[in-house]
Amino acid sequence: MAALAFLGLNRSLVGLLSVVILVGMGERMAERFLPIYLMALGGGALSVGLLNGLDNLLSALYSFPGGYLSDRLGTKRALLVFNLLAIFGFLVVILIPSWPAVIVGSFFFLSWTAISLPATMGLVSRVLPANKRTMGVSMHSLVRRIPMALGPLLGGTMIAVWGETQGVRLAFAGALALAIVAVVLQQRLIPDESAEAAPRRRAEHNPLRLFRVMPPALRRLLVSDILVRFCEQIPYAFVVIWAMKRIAHPVSAFEFGVLSSIEMATAILVYIPVAWLADRTSKKPFVAMTFVFFTLFPLALLFSQSFWTLAAVFVLRGLKEFGEPTRKALIMDLAPEGQKASMFGLYYLLRDIVVSVAAFGGAFLWQVSPAVNFLAAFGFGAAGTLWFVFFGKNERDEPVIS
Repeated sequence: MAALAFLGLNRSLVGLLSVVILVGMGERMAERFLPIYLMALGGGALSVGLLNGLDNLLSALYSFPGGYLSDRLGTKRALLVFNLLAIFGFLVVILIPSWPAVIVGSFFFLSWTAISLPATMGLVSRVLPANKRTMGVSMHSLVRRIPMALGPLLGGTMIAVWGETQGVRLAFAGALALAIVAVVLQQRLIPDESAEAAPRRRAEHNPLRLFRVMPPALRRLLVSDILVRFCEQIPYAFVVIWAMKRIAHPVSAFEFGVLSSIEMATAILVYIPVAWLADRTSKKPFVAMTFVFFTLFPLALLFSQSFWTLAAVFVLRGLKEFGEPTRKALIMDLAPEGQKASMFGLYYLLRDIVVSVAAFGGAFLWQVSPAVNFLAAFGFGAAGTLWFVFFGKNERDEPVIS
């Protein structure tokens, strides 16, 4: 019991984390190899950029409705709606093997993480005290990394056995089955809304009104986060192509799965100690270190030409999760009571709408050269890190404006 209390675990969170594992495993078995699948189906580099851009744009557009629905419907019913959307998207990709169908299906299966995250963070904030929120968010992040580590291994194995087209479609079939199991489990494990604390305010459907109560400290964090996400998203969709097609000693699909597992294992190892420290000290240094690791990754990737050098770089990529739960906990600390899920969704709406430009632009930079793509990403990361170091604030520096 002491261990459960230390980790911030209760019945609601255990139910939520079970769903995260199942849906996340399905997502990572298939979605991580979508750039290779698009190329195999006849889509070019621009289709890969389009998919990555849509991922960011849909994350932005779905985040605020996800937060609003969570505040309005409650976590359990909102998650049911979100899971059904993902299931429909998986079916589109399974039944129609063409790259335009993948783009259409992505409007639904890419929505799960984005649209469910505000509901998840709202639940964590509601059922845990303030001095346990970073730990609760870290447990969510840690559990998410388990399927991120194992999913690419399974997906890479399917591609190795059945090829780049059939293997990915079978991975989506596995994702569909796991999502159905998740729907059943969430209805059993997550308490009904009547058992949850009632929201203290009516859910705000107007993002402009909600923006007026966003604290100045949160707005400054948003600016630095946008710049750092430019650094992440400019090369994001092309990392797998760089590793499997462009370097001097390309890796196989299975080896790329191993690299992804190395990244996630690194992240998992740092979550708990960082959460424990962040709940007891200032959050700013942990967020700043996260931004530093984001910034260094594309620069290091440029000089990696074999599996073993990539392995070291993917350790660095795993370290970028160093303060991510801390940043999310900081958002929730600053958000007004009764509107935490909506404020979280608004934050991601504003951030990802802007960052989607970077994802689309990354395709054009890649066509110039991979070096231009990676160096541009590094420049944005450095700018965002410096902005936060000089202008970012801790949660204690400014009260929440409500």
